[in-house]
Amino acid sequence: METNPETDDKPRSWRQRIADRFGEPVAWLTSLAAHAGALVLLAMLTRLTPLDQAPLLFSSPPPETPEQLDEAFRVSEELSVDIGALSDGGAGDAAAAAPLEAVMTEVSLDLEAVTDLGQLPTLEAANPLLTSPNPDANLVVRGVGAVGTTGSSGAVDRLTGEILNSLEQRPTVVVWLFDRSGSLSGQREEVVERFDRVYEELGVAVDASADDEDAPLLTTVAAFGAGVEFMTEQPTADVDAIKAAVRAIEPDEGGVENVFSAVLEAVERHKRYRLRKPRHNVMLVVLTDESGDDLGRLDRAVDTCRKMQTPVYVVGSPAPFGRLESYVRYVDPDPNFDQRPQYLAVRQGPESLMPERLRLGYFGAGDFNGPTLDSGFGPYGLTRLASETGGFFIAVHPFRVDAGRARRRGDAQMVANLDYFFDQRLMRRYRPDYVTTREYQLRLNKNRARKALVEAAALSWTAPLENIRRDFPKLDDAEFAQTLSTAQRAAAILEPRLEQLVSTLKRGENDRPKLDSPRWEAGFDLAMGRALATKVRAEGYNAMLALAKQGMEFTAEERDTWVITPSDEVTTGSRAQSEAKLATEYLSRVVEDHEGTPWALLAQRELNRPLGWEWRDEFRNLAERRERQRNNNRPRPERPEPKPRRPPPKL
Repeated sequence: METNPETDDKPRSWRQRIADRFGEPVAWLTSLAAHAGALVLLAMLTRLTPLDQAPLLFSSPPPETPEQLDEAFRVSEELSVDIGALSDGGAGDAAAAAPLEAVMTEVSLDLEAVTDLGQLPTLEAANPLLTSPNPDANLVVRGVGAVGTTGSSGAVDRLTGEILNSLEQRPTVVVWLFDRSGSLSGQREEVVERFDRVYEELGVAVDASADDEDAPLLTTVAAFGAGVEFMTEQPTADVDAIKAAVRAIEPDEGGVENVFSAVLEAVERHKRYRLRKPRHNVMLVVLTDESGDDLGRLDRAVDTCRKMQTPVYVVGSPAPFGRLESYVRYVDPDPNFDQRPQYLAVRQGPESLMPERLRLGYFGAGDFNGPTLDSGFGPYGLTRLASETGGFFIAVHPFRVDAGRARRRGDAQMVANLDYFFDQRLMRRYRPDYVTTREYQLRLNKNRARKALVEAAALSWTAPLENIRRDFPKLDDAEFAQTLSTAQRAAAILEPRLEQLVSTLKRGENDRPKLDSPRWEAGFDLAMGRALATKVRAEGYNAMLALAKQGMEFTAEERDTWVITPSDEVTTGSRAQSEAKLATEYLSRVVEDHEGTPWALLAQRELNRPLGWEWRDEFRNLAERRERQRNNNRPRPERPEPKPRRPPPKL
């Protein structure tokens, strides 16, 4: 290798020697330091903004604030196992049911004005307003309680629509359960005559040669009394066989109707149609004119039908308002026996689980017991069974009107004697509590007004009051005094009973404002008003008898009879006047708040009768009439021997 002696011999500085040895590493480190410094400088220029508040960390979600419901909503305290048509209340069905159907649906929307035309703002809504159809007499809402008609044929027509709806879902088995009682024979024949039309309208009429297995509609006919008998061995589609089975039902003279036991047996017999394929709908139709004698099996019947999703429809008689029994007109069908009408007691009520109306007469009135009213519902057990299983109760009465006095036509046999009917739509607001006995008792214990009403009603039923005497002949003082004393003893029996009724009801006065049901409000106010009014009348009557025993002079010499008559003036003391005022306030509130209902009718009837009494003398020619009776010894003309009267059948 050649070298430059000049360059090699020249001495080199220490910096040159270091650069020759460490040049590349130093350059790398210098670049690294420069970049690192730049990063540090940029980091120092970043602005840190402090938080105004330290963040809050939760280990659990914040508590929820319950949403306040509108007053139109009510919360049930009873646990509901199912929803919809099978819910415990029985009102949550496919169609919405309001307490009272409005003629036109009103929808409230918050809208903003977008233009002005004169002084009237124009509003625009992006969404259409939806309204419900106008309800008519044929609209039936399941679970609503009861609907009315004038005959069994009309009831079958209503049921035809239900059968058609069921057939649109799947094949259907209809089980007809007929009451064996003789009083129902006419209605059974009406139903038979409608079967041809029903099958024809449904489009499923078949002949006897058809195969039942493939028929969309099958029918079972059964009859019940103390037990149940299936008139068709298997469900059939043969209309002639169905009609023959109904006509083959023989009346049961035992007078026992175990309707809920019959329902249980019918559901058990047909449950295979609900569980096996091809699955069928099963619906029960009960025809009866009584409330049933086996109410203890009601809860089990409701649970079983709901479990098997089997709706029950009942065609029966309306329950009399607040009464256990109705009276039906009966004439012996055999002309060889007495043809005079008899009125037989039939248990068709009450519409509630326990009586919620006092059994008080109208003192001094010709019709002491007052009118018999339609309750707007069927008997409690049957209506609850229908309501809670998704069916409904059809109340049949030939004298039914939409609202008002019954329209009597001819001498109808085996028809309950009802004097007034009420608007069905209005009465839906006054629906009884269709709950179990345990739940009913719990509701009584939670409100003293409810409990007081039921307890007072029970007292009035166990010790019913009797009417009073108003005419007191006076031919001599001794006889007159004896008549007054007898009447006073009867009045003395009434007063403590009435005092007990009023005291029982007053225990619930403080809880009266807490009542949340129109039915219970009307019931309590009517009971308190009537109990006070009757108490004032009874005490005033007794006081007027005591006044008469002290001596009264006739206004004319020929007068011979004293008559105690109602008066607008209460003259028996300040306490009686205060109670009379309070009674008027309670009764007036019923009339104003519950117009068009049985409660209002009875309250107005009570208000129309004065609360006080006064004496009036009359001439009735008693002496001459008695003399004629003593001297009338002429033999009476012979009368034809009356036809024998045999005992009526048990109903």
